[in-house]
Amino acid sequence: MAAATTPTGDRAAAAPATQMRAVVQRGYGTADVLHVGDVDRPTIAADEVLVQVRAAGLDRGTWHLMAGFPYAVRLVTGLRTPRRAVPGIDVAGTVVAVGSEVTRFRLGDEVFGIGRGTFAELTVAKERKLAAKPPRLTFEQAAALPVSGLTALGALDVGGLARGQHVLVIGASGGVGTHAVQIAKASGATVTGVASAAKLDLVRSLGADHVIDYTRDDFAAGGKRYDLILDIGGNAPLSRLRRALTRRGTLVIVGGEGGGRWTGMSRQLRALASSPFVRQRLKMIVAKEHHDGLDRLAVLVEDGRVTPEVERTYPLHEAADAMRHLVAGQARGKLVITVSPAPPPTRS
Repeated sequence: MAAATTPTGDRAAAAPATQMRAVVQRGYGTADVLHVGDVDRPTIAADEVLVQVRAAGLDRGTWHLMAGFPYAVRLVTGLRTPRRAVPGIDVAGTVVAVGSEVTRFRLGDEVFGIGRGTFAELTVAKERKLAAKPPRLTFEQAAALPVSGLTALGALDVGGLARGQHVLVIGASGGVGTHAVQIAKASGATVTGVASAAKLDLVRSLGADHVIDYTRDDFAAGGKRYDLILDIGGNAPLSRLRRALTRRGTLVIVGGEGGGRWTGMSRQLRALASSPFVRQRLKMIVAKEHHDGLDRLAVLVEDGRVTPEVERTYPLHEAADAMRHLVAGQARGKLVITVSPAPPPTRS
């Protein structure tokens, strides 16, 4: 798939019927590797769905795939250059084609979930990784939900979240954190959110009972102890995190930030190795990309208990700027890429 040389605007020049506009990445690096061009329209297998993208969420996982860092990700994505030229995972849009084995969706259905190369006019997704878009949400909100929502849901499940527990969410103002705070509150927990001073108002608005400014206060200081701690993208030593747990509390480490250049999981691996020898449970999370989790999130959304927090949207041709904003650590909640509707695929 060759990128065109006209990168300005979502549809600066009309692409041929066999092509579409997309963000293209030919190598690993900073946001400067992201450009908009024309690529071949994707084709679907029997168990796949072709989705006209209306919006695509941006998250730290997409940054890791763009940067090729930690280096272990390249074992999956390609050692020297990405095997897939179009980045993006989160998607919300409209079904425009279905494979012969697909039974859950029809043409015109509005869906959200996990796709391949979603920073584009069209994307392909496995049927099992899509769910019906909650009517209550815009496409932009729905695109902010899949990766971060599934990660938050999985982390709380692994942590054994129960009504009445005291839960600490470190990184409460980010994509995963904003969902985790809301899901924990919806489950009847008392929630404390940790974030910077500029984002404490956001964390309160999500329903957190207490907030901590990590630039001024130490969550492990004093006598407060938590039944469950989610450490989302943090870098606190395990010893400090354990001090903030109850004697039989649970720590779940989410994400690979600060986890080393090679695997990004050094803290997680140390936690798993230590867990059998201590009373506390030390866990990690790998989110499951399945519609069962998406359906659970949709119920929470329709009940009004969870609403994705979208700070800002960017058109397709400003995807690099969105990534820079994310990397700078300035985002409150999720950033979303919006895509102008593409013309329908031509019939062969």
